[in-house]
Amino acid sequence: MDQPPHPALPLVTTVADLRQTVGAWKRQGLTVGFVPTMGALHEGHLTLVREAGQQADRVVASVFVNPTQFAAHEDLGSYPRQEARDAELLAGAGCHLMFAPTTDEMYPEGFSTGVSVGGPAEGLETNFRPHFFGGVAVVVAKLLNQVQADVAVFGEKDYQQLMVVRRMVRDLDIPTRIVGAPTQRDGYGLALSSRNAYLSADEIEVARRLNGILALAAADATAGGSVAEIEAEATKSLLTAGFTKVDYVAIRQADSLATFDDDRVDRPGRILAAAWLGKTRLIDNMAVPAG
Repeated sequence: MDQPPHPALPLVTTVADLRQTVGAWKRQGLTVGFVPTMGALHEGHLTLVREAGQQADRVVASVFVNPTQFAAHEDLGSYPRQEARDAELLAGAGCHLMFAPTTDEMYPEGFSTGVSVGGPAEGLETNFRPHFFGGVAVVVAKLLNQVQADVAVFGEKDYQQLMVVRRMVRDLDIPTRIVGAPTQRDGYGLALSSRNAYLSADEIEVARRLNGILALAAADATAGGSVAEIEAEATKSLLTAGFTKVDYVAIRQADSLATFDDDRVDRPGRILAAAWLGKTRLIDNMAVPAG
């Protein structure tokens, strides 16, 4: 028997309309959860929405492909966009409001303010995408201010980003609690990502080896191996598996992303990687328990 369609998800495109709706909820004493996305939604995003629904009475999800976090040579123009499908998926996951602003709404003429982030933003992604976290910090700060949510949910797949957002929220006294949700994976362990749509069938087979190589490296680190040697061996394994380039494999302290001074994992860690398959860049990470 066919399932009935989900009711149309309310959509707002302006900050004024967003605040009107959220304000009405808050006057009723309802709490508000928020999930920021760039659209092209998959099960990983929907897990965040469902988690927000567990944390709050009402859930807002934004769909906005943020231009300030893309460099000129990156995939802003080709990034997948499917707003109608996204709205349907959000409704099915229990979202109550979709915020889909235009670029002009988010960055009106004359916009000239930035957010400079350090700490967990230093190194790793910054070494290869120096513009990235500045763009993320600006848009997330704006969205948190616009939504005025009690809680916001971010995926652990973008672990460095999660740490940067948490640091920014603490530093700027933004009154939104940040929750990290575990990475969602396919049946082979590949982290779900909108950019997986770029991969050919052969590339998908290679991509599915990434998490296994990281898991072996994490186990070696927990067993007391040299961090530097394990990072180098994992990089070699990725290239042997068929990845065309490896930007980094790094084992860092989980709470700060600082390096391990003694080249051994003596406290909870995180292994993070970014690697290329042709023109597609994949990232992943997982916990490294202390030995």
